[in-house]
Amino acid sequence: MPTFTTISSDKLARLIGTANAPVLIDVRTEDDFAADRRLIPGSIKLSHETVAEWGGQFAGRRTVVSCLRGEKLAQGTAAWLRQLGAEAETLEGGFEGWKAANLPLLDTRKLPPRDAKGRTVWVTRARPKIDRIACPWLIRRFVDPAAVFLFVAPPEVVAVGERFKAAPFDIENVFWSHRGELCTFDVMIEEFGIATPALLRLATLVRGADTARPDLAPEAPGLLAASLGLSRMYDDDLEQLEAGMLLYDAFYRWCRDATAETHNWPTNKVKA
Repeated sequence: MPTFTTISSDKLARLIGTANAPVLIDVRTEDDFAADRRLIPGSIKLSHETVAEWGGQFAGRRTVVSCLRGEKLAQGTAAWLRQLGAEAETLEGGFEGWKAANLPLLDTRKLPPRDAKGRTVWVTRARPKIDRIACPWLIRRFVDPAAVFLFVAPPEVVAVGERFKAAPFDIENVFWSHRGELCTFDVMIEEFGIATPALLRLATLVRGADTARPDLAPEAPGLLAASLGLSRMYDDDLEQLEAGMLLYDAFYRWCRDATAETHNWPTNKVKA
């Protein structure tokens, strides 16, 4: 029976990918993690042994802690986090419970190296529009909430990636790029292993807007128009990215929760 300090996998799955998702912390032992190096989407991997050192950074924030089965390591870490001022819950059944529920798991083998602060770093062309906003949104919401994005002149993307240990994306001849009819957003969903019906539906919209295929979804022209509008509203790429996060939050929630909703205007009755 769940308690007020636990959360079920189904309930957590509804929060992941949304702007108000809790901080997800995986405290499996190194041996347990080595046996299965996947993560619940959006999780960060930390050690239960040093929670007294790192726990303070989550004061005042909602957190969910998972270990292998949701027992002593998660319970103890969550208790420490509450002691340090966080609103901490544990995942019922832990990592194994999530896996048994056949919920998506992030393939960490595809992640680029992390910097000294534990963040993944990515680089792409300046003046981002559809794919170059959609991909950072996906990464921040499902892969690495602390990810850093560098926007540079197109000819310098690869060189900046090499010098600053950043993963280039959405340019030609790199791993994270278009493949055939798929755009980079499609590729990231596939490579990270995080496909869900909502993300696949959103990917169709992104592909339609990004590759001049409005026939793929009737909403694709709307996404294109909103994306182009944002690019005219913001001169600063990072400000545009933050505004774009809200845009994709809205499209994601539509893809997940509201595709069946319609708005019916009342019929105007003409008096004889």
